[in-house]
Amino acid sequence: MPEPCGRTFDEALLSGYVDRALVQRDEQRVRVHLEHCATCRAVVEDLRAVREATMTSTFETPRDDEWSETPRTESSRLLIGLGWPLATAWAVLLIGYALWGIWQETDNLVERLLLLGGATGFGLLFFGVLLDRLKAAKTDRYREVHK
Repeated sequence: MPEPCGRTFDEALLSGYVDRALVQRDEQRVRVHLEHCATCRAVVEDLRAVREATMTSTFETPRDDEWSETPRTESSRLLIGLGWPLATAWAVLLIGYALWGIWQETDNLVERLLLLGGATGFGLLFFGVLLDRLKAAKTDRYREVHK
């Protein structure tokens, strides 16, 4: 077990020392401390080893066919192109039918107004976001960027 040191500063300064990101005063404090503290010197050496390993690591860029999330075949593009509008229409009809059923069941004006206000608010929010996304899709300068 390493012996405790008399460090009077936060351990984060050791990392800053390795990165050469300290102001002169803090850099001098750490340097003077390291002259007398084997424990902190070992920590600094470990930090340098980790820094060196991360700075020299290389990462393989995936091939274009591994990167894309778009459908890969014409058939899957067609099925997805048909599926999303159908699923959206189904969800809208289902929600509309449920709201209509609730509207018909209640005779309380307050409940009807709460239902109408909530449904209208969510509908307006949805269509506002939809319009913004459609407008942005036309002018999005990054839509052709794949990587």
